Parts: sequence; C-alpha cells; structure tokens
Amino acid sequence: MLMNTLSAGVDIGSTTAKAIILNQNSQIWSEIISSGTNPPLAGKKVLELTLGKSQHSFNDIKYIVATGYGRVSAEYANKTLTEIACHGRGAYHIDPSVHTIIDIGGQDSKVISLGEQGKVVDFLINDKCAAGTGRFLESTAQLVLKIPIDKLAELSSKARSKPLISSTCVVFAQTEMISLLASGNSAENVIAGLHASVAGRVASMAKRIGIRPTVIMTGGVAKNMGVVTALKEELNVEIIVPSEFDPQLIGALGAALFARDKM
Repeated sequence: MLMNTLSAGVDIGSTTAKAIILNQNSQIWSEIISSGTNPPLAGKKVLELTLGKSQHSFNDIKYIVATGYGRVSAEYANKTLTEIACHGRGAYHIDPSVHTIIDIGGQDSKVISLGEQGKVVDFLINDKCAAGTGRFLESTAQLVLKIPIDKLAELSSKARSKPLISSTCVVFAQTEMISLLASGNSAENVIAGLHASVAGRVASMAKRIGIRPTVIMTGGVAKNMGVVTALKEELNVEIIVPSEFDPQLIGALGAALFARDKM
C-alpha cells in the first residue's frame, strides 16, 4: 500500500475527543471518547484508536488538522483550525443546502451562518454562560435528576407541562429545579422545562444572527431530541439532525476535509 495516503481530523472538546481518518477513496474511520481530566492526552488516544480501526499506522497519515477546545495541545497536528471553520466545512459536506448551523457543545454554544460554497460569513458564540451548554445538561442529569443523560429526551417526551426555569446561572437554575421537584412537579415536566431553558438561550443567539434555512444541528446535544424539539418550537423552523452521520463528529469531519485539501 502507498504511504501517506490518509488525512485526519481531531476535535478535542472539553467533554469528548473525536477523530476521523479519510483515505483517498473517501472511506471514513471514526472514534469518540471522553476527554476525561486530560483533553490533550485524549486527543492523541482517540487518533490512535481510530488508526487501529483503519488498520493503518501513524506514518500513513500525510496531514492532520486539529480543532476544538484543546487543539493547541495537539503537537502532532500539522495545522490547527477553529471549531467554527471545521463545523462549517463538515456540515456543508453533509448537506450543501445548509446555511445555518447550531452547535451546542460541552462548554459553549455556537450559531454559524454559511454563505455560498459553505463559507462562514458570520457566527456567534456563547462561552460565558454554562447554562446553555451540554455540560449543564450533563451535570443537571447527574446531580439534580439522578438519571443518565441519555434518558433526558425520552422522559421529556412524556411531559405534560414545561415549568419555567428562569435563572441564567447554572447553580441557581439547578436550585430552581430542585424546588420545582420538591413542590410536586414531575421529573418529566422539569426536564422539559430544562430543555426549553437551554433552547431559549441558544435561540436568542440564533435570532440575533438570523436564521436562514436549511438549519442543521451539530454536536453531542443534537442527539437529545428534547432539546432539538424545543429549539424547533422556539425558532419556528425545521432543524435537520444528520441521520446517516453522527452529529458529534461533524467538527472532526471538517478538520479531516481541510487536511485532505492539503494533501
């Protein structure tokens, strides 16, 4: 086999690390792992695991692009790019009709506007308030609701009402939910209120930047249909969640495509 035939993208997030490897025939290998307490190490490990799946060695990779929160720690990468650029490239590759991307990540949320040929023309990012992020959902599921995070969507679908959760501070919002539960609200209703709260914060960003169809949602929170449904209601627009490609991998896909351009 010819050497240096692969391109790779590594997305080192605050909660998960993702990698994608592409060969010259556009075959894809991918992996997602927890970032744990050492995101830089997780980035290297997820790339090694993906290489194992592909049955290639590190020497077979011609170019690597790193993105995400921990991208500056990826000393093995040939280039680093922002999540904005990589999510834009990855989403456009999945669906060339996309003009708006909503990404709710572990530590921030982003709304990205694409122009012709998938070029990023504008974006907004909220990295100051954790109450609109995946970390907020995860910590609330564990500490307040005592349920696995992957059960949130299922339970919220059974809600009969959505109690208002108005606090913008994570600690106060979680205290508010504890009070709602103590006053007799069901867990299903409180979770629906939680989803509506997160969606409301992200929707306010999206409205500021302007929503242009087609709208796609990327990132791990896109797997939570409770949040997706709440966003659809807030924005009154259809939101696509990729069904044939893991939305959590779209940033890594964009990085891998940029790496392939360099080959």
